[in-house]
Amino acid sequence: MSSLNIVVVGGGAAGFFGAITAAETFPEATVTILEKTRTVLNKVRISGGGRCNVTHACFDNRQLVKHYPRGEKSLRLLLNQFDAATTVSWFEKRNVSLKTEMDGRMFPATNTSETIVDCLLNTARRLGIDIRTSCGVSSLIRDEQGRWQLHLLTDELIIADRILIATGGYPKVDGYSWWPEQAEPLVSPVPSLFTFNVPDSPLLPLAGVSVTDAKVSIVGTKQEQNGPLLITHWGFSGPAVLRLSAWAARDLANTDYRFLLRINWIPALNNNELRNKLQDFRQQNGRKLVVSQNPFGLPSRLWQAFASEAGISDIQRWADLPAKPLNRLAEQLTNSQFQVVGKSTFKDEFVTCGGISFGSLHPETLESKDQAGLFFAGEVLDVDGITGGFNFQSAWTTGYVAGLNIGR
Repeated sequence: MSSLNIVVVGGGAAGFFGAITAAETFPEATVTILEKTRTVLNKVRISGGGRCNVTHACFDNRQLVKHYPRGEKSLRLLLNQFDAATTVSWFEKRNVSLKTEMDGRMFPATNTSETIVDCLLNTARRLGIDIRTSCGVSSLIRDEQGRWQLHLLTDELIIADRILIATGGYPKVDGYSWWPEQAEPLVSPVPSLFTFNVPDSPLLPLAGVSVTDAKVSIVGTKQEQNGPLLITHWGFSGPAVLRLSAWAARDLANTDYRFLLRINWIPALNNNELRNKLQDFRQQNGRKLVVSQNPFGLPSRLWQAFASEAGISDIQRWADLPAKPLNRLAEQLTNSQFQVVGKSTFKDEFVTCGGISFGSLHPETLESKDQAGLFFAGEVLDVDGITGGFNFQSAWTTGYVAGLNIGR
C-alpha cells in the first residue's frame, strides 16, 4: 500500500505549521508544500518591521479571543488544542526563545524574523517535507477514486489523498476560482488592517508626529478605539487606527472608505472638563505664550497647529486669550473631524476580513463537512485579529489543528 500523499497549498505560516505537524504526526506520509510565488514565508519575513511578531503574551484564552473581530467563537475552541503558551513552548523546544515587549507583543530574542523563518525551514527539511516554489494551482478537482487532482499553472498534474488549503486571504472573490466546483460557503472578503487617507487634512505637514493615546471613532456609528495615533503624509495610522479599521472593516467597505473620522486627542477628558482645565491653566500661566505652553503634554508642533486652527496668534498670551478661541481650541482637542476618502495597506501586512466560513468545517479538525480530505488553515478562514501577534497565533493554531488531523 502506497503512503498517504498530503499536499499543502500555500507556503506561509499556517501552511508550514500544518505541513510540519502533519509530517510529525504521520511520519509514513509524504508531505509537499506548494507555494505560488518564488519564496516561502514572505509575510513572516516582513512582519513586525522584519522582527516577526510571533504571538502575544496573553495566556488566558478567554481574553485572547477578544482581540479577533471575526472568528472569536471558533478560535476559542481551537485554542484548547494549541494556544499562545503552546506556541512559545513549541519554538523554545526548537531552540528559539521569545521575548515579551511592554505592550505584550512577543518577538524572537534575536530581534530578526530570519530566526523564525530558519526554524520553520530547517524543521520542514529535517522531516523530509518537499517545498516547491513557483507552483501555483490552476484547478483542484476530486476524481472518481476520491483523490484530489491538482492542476498547476505549469500544466503539471499532482495527485493527493489529502489537501490543506492555507493560501492566505484573497482580496477578491475571484481569487478562489481554482477551488472545487462545490465550493465551501464563502464570507465575501474585504480588507482589514489599513490606514486612513485624508488628503485635505491640515495636519499632513506634521507627518511623523505621534501621540501616545487618542480616541478615534467613525461619526454615525458606535465604532471607536483608543491607543497610539500617528500622523502620516497621507492621513492617519498607528495602533488606534489599525484596530478601528479591523473592527469596522465591513462597515467601512460599505462606505467605499469615505467617512467622517472623529479624533479626541485628550481622551481622558470630555469637552467641558478640558475647557475647565484650559481655564485653570490660563489663570496659572497668564504671562506665557499659548503656542509655547500646553497643559496636556502634546507634541509642540501639534499643539501649535491646533492653536493656529483656533485662530490664536504666535504672540497671544494665556492671560489675554478670549473665550471664543479658547472654546475653539477645546473643540479641536476633543472633537477634531476629518473626511477620509480612501485607505492604504498597512506596510505589507495585508489582512483579509472574510473567507471560508467555520460553519462549513468540522469545528475541531478544520476538515470540510462536505468534501472529505479537504482542510483549511490560516487567513483563508473567516478569522482575523488586530495587530499585536494575533494573526500569527491564529495561523499557528489552525495550521496545527489541521495538520494534526489531516492524516486520520
